[in-house]
Amino acid sequence: MVTNQRQPSTELSTEGSDSSAVSIASGTAPVGEAAILKIVIDAPLRQAFDYLPPPEMSASAVPIGARVRAPIGRQQTVGWVIAHAARSDLQPPALKRVYELLDPDAVLDEAVMRLLRWTIEYYHPAPGELIAAAVPRAVREGRPIDPQERYWIVSAAGVAALAQPQRPRAPRQVRLLERLAAAPAGLSAAQLDATQPRWRAAARALQGRGWAECRTRSAEHAPEHAPDLRDRPPELAAPAACNFTVAPVESDAGAAPVLSAAQAAAVERIDASAATYAAIVLRGATGSGKTEVYLQCAERALARGRSVLMLVPEIALTTQLIERVQQRLPVHLGVLHSALTDAERLLAWRAARSGEARVILGTRSAVFAPVPRLGLIVVDEEHDSSYKQQDGGCRYSARDLAVVRAQQTGVPVVLGSATPALETLLNVQMQRYVELRLPRREQQAAAPLLKLIDLRAHAPRQGLSLPVIESMRRHLSAGGQALVFINRRGYAPTLLCTACGWLATCAHCDARLTLHRARAQLICHHCGATQPLPERCIRCGYQVKPVGQGTERVESTLQELFPDHALLRLDRDTASSPGQLDSILGRIRRGEAHILVGTQMITKGHHFPGVLLVVVLNADQGLFSTDFRAAERLAQTIVQVAGRAGREQAQGEVLLQTEYPEHPLLQALLRGGYDAFAADALLERQAARWPPFGRLALLRASSVAPDGALRFLAAARAAAPRAPAARILGPVAAALARRADRYYAQLLIESETRGPLHRLIDAWLPDIEALARSQRVRYALDIDPIDIG
Repeated sequence: MVTNQRQPSTELSTEGSDSSAVSIASGTAPVGEAAILKIVIDAPLRQAFDYLPPPEMSASAVPIGARVRAPIGRQQTVGWVIAHAARSDLQPPALKRVYELLDPDAVLDEAVMRLLRWTIEYYHPAPGELIAAAVPRAVREGRPIDPQERYWIVSAAGVAALAQPQRPRAPRQVRLLERLAAAPAGLSAAQLDATQPRWRAAARALQGRGWAECRTRSAEHAPEHAPDLRDRPPELAAPAACNFTVAPVESDAGAAPVLSAAQAAAVERIDASAATYAAIVLRGATGSGKTEVYLQCAERALARGRSVLMLVPEIALTTQLIERVQQRLPVHLGVLHSALTDAERLLAWRAARSGEARVILGTRSAVFAPVPRLGLIVVDEEHDSSYKQQDGGCRYSARDLAVVRAQQTGVPVVLGSATPALETLLNVQMQRYVELRLPRREQQAAAPLLKLIDLRAHAPRQGLSLPVIESMRRHLSAGGQALVFINRRGYAPTLLCTACGWLATCAHCDARLTLHRARAQLICHHCGATQPLPERCIRCGYQVKPVGQGTERVESTLQELFPDHALLRLDRDTASSPGQLDSILGRIRRGEAHILVGTQMITKGHHFPGVLLVVVLNADQGLFSTDFRAAERLAQTIVQVAGRAGREQAQGEVLLQTEYPEHPLLQALLRGGYDAFAADALLERQAARWPPFGRLALLRASSVAPDGALRFLAAARAAAPRAPAARILGPVAAALARRADRYYAQLLIESETRGPLHRLIDAWLPDIEALARSQRVRYALDIDPIDIG
């Protein structure tokens, strides 16, 4: 049991807590004393189960981190060995024996196990669920790590038989023998099935004559074991974003550019920390060259024989980074993200584990990837909320775990962003992290001009004010491109009857249905429910009208205003696959379209050299939210989307439409950019004792009964141990109380320091689990929540 007290989240530590239902062991019982295996399974259970080792095997011979097949009730399941014990409170027949050991060696090495151990101690998930989420599906289902395949190969006698002038009379045997002779590496059953039906009888006959042999080899190292992604349909092709292993490419185009003085200094500072832990915040304006610093630091790590782990917040950002890594780094690249098939993810995971892939690039879950000889971790756009897992059993922050992994491994971690999270900035102020700044490059134009458009003085037409329209016309006439940002997809967020006041609402959620005119549907963006678009009010029969704007409606308005300019829309409706996303981004970069309308997808690190004007249609979203983090997210979004303007030689222009131009957040951005906003926001957080100056956890619950979640949370609060240094607030219904026919509520737990919060949770969780089982309620614990709505 790990007993050291946790450190505050602003200084992440590898130490654990003083109590927990289960902990992944960091070692084993002394040899000769270990008799029991501690095993966890993929289920929402926090306890480990005691088992005897497989027949004729001692417990100490079973590696920690290996998989076993074990009985559970009347069934059997795949379990993970997390510890050895000298004895158990159970006795046979209650104490059962493992059926078999699936792996002679640990599947998860000590570095990954150490990270999982910290994750369990800090985030309090069910250990088996966490491990299952950290590995590919085939691994958690117990399939072989290195599966074997049978293949057929021609023998020397078979080659001699083909050379004889008189060949066998059996045409199928001759055809198969010729095919095998033409494939020196042999052909698998799958390859033969694809081209020669009913080949098996002929193969057995050839084997009987000594002309062919059936052998076994690793499927991972079989020729052409990976599917060729180029054969996919165009909409799924996504040349780089869907790849799971990418071979190095020899190309003169990949030569490293000359670094600026600030870039060179950053590379030297990061490289100086190569053999030790250091958390380095690489802070620079959009286009200042952060990616080039990543690549040159990665080159140096690879030259020392080390591997590199690079995290990005979303799949959309993998494409351009893959292309640059592939050109620049002469090693195999492994890519891990949720758009991969199970087979593709398994191949990339194996390549990482074996060390074949020296650079691992992935989204949130890649933080758990097995990376031997890890030398550098990079977290791009570290402020992005996508790094926080917000559903499922373990709600972890991949950014924070990357810092923990770097600390545990003794390597530097680079946190890159133009708009660092407030937690990160506080760490810099407290000298826990080192900040390196990249100013705008000398050849770059000056920072874009930021202007507020007061909608009280300039009434918008379909969401667009006259100054915005005139500015777009001016830039388009000069040959520039314009980017219009509105973080709401669909045509309109509301469908309204002007006669009786009827609103189109979801039958399964406390939410309005969004109008999608192109699909002639009303869609719930929370549960996915759809309805046909009614021509008239379903209550009174009067006409209905859309209210508000989404990307689809703005697109239609701009097409009417600028019919001579090509326009593209980028949101989840137009870019539902990586291939579609690449196509849209490529057309904008090549200048094939002059106007781009999009949601937050357009704010994430994309390079649009021709964009000189950025328009934020609704800068007021988040100004008056009940979520204390909303202002931070809004400021980051505005600065990030503004960074798309004027990245080359010409200065850009950014227009923010608002009804509150005097709001302190907007005025701070005008006065001093993100630095001014962050300074004000940190003072406000400190005064209110909100994170990063206070500690929060949320206990979320849901039930099919309207009052089920609230009753469960009320009972949970009553069962909470006394904790003077922590406060429990609620329960209250969630901001969206009903979603997909389930009712949601939450308790907020707050404390000034981390220790009392976790001691309360450790002591409280057994009662919470018991209540959840008895009341048939689902619950989730969210440590350091980023959304408390």
